[in-house]
Amino acid sequence: MSATAGETQSRQAQAEKPKKASLVVLSGDMDRVMAAFIIATSAAAAGMEVTMFFTFWGLKALKKNVRTGKTFFGRMLGLMYGGDINKLNPSRFSFFGLGRWMFKKMMKNHRVATLPELRQMAVDLGVKLLACQMSMDVMEFPRESLIDELTDVVGAATFVSEAAESDFTLFI
Repeated sequence: MSATAGETQSRQAQAEKPKKASLVVLSGDMDRVMAAFIIATSAAAAGMEVTMFFTFWGLKALKKNVRTGKTFFGRMLGLMYGGDINKLNPSRFSFFGLGRWMFKKMMKNHRVATLPELRQMAVDLGVKLLACQMSMDVMEFPRESLIDELTDVVGAATFVSEAAESDFTLFI
């Protein structure tokens, strides 16, 4: 049996459609955020459409070095959570910031890209950077406190819709 013209066109459209990857970035740990950006930039460099959804502690990867919070609890969280992507600590061996310093030095010695460089590479490769609206509301982060290169601020339903069309989704 031969394929109809419509079936042939459908197969061609699927073959030409780029693969998609979606990543949920929940962690604000240096090593996990680094892994997320390395995977995202690798997939984008391979021609995939990539979406990263930053929620709760992962938002620090998109945050500017500004204070946040309107309410008492929001300001307290802003103080405790202060800083930007440069202030992320490793998931282990933080030692009050000494671990962060040590890992940055080791990465520099091995010519590994920094987190800000990896984030910019993702932007340059067209990776969609989405921030979770609900997390921003709870943590009292206004849009102005996040980097200008942010693609959009969305709800979880928008990301779920995006992820449903992906070839794979990772939760980091």
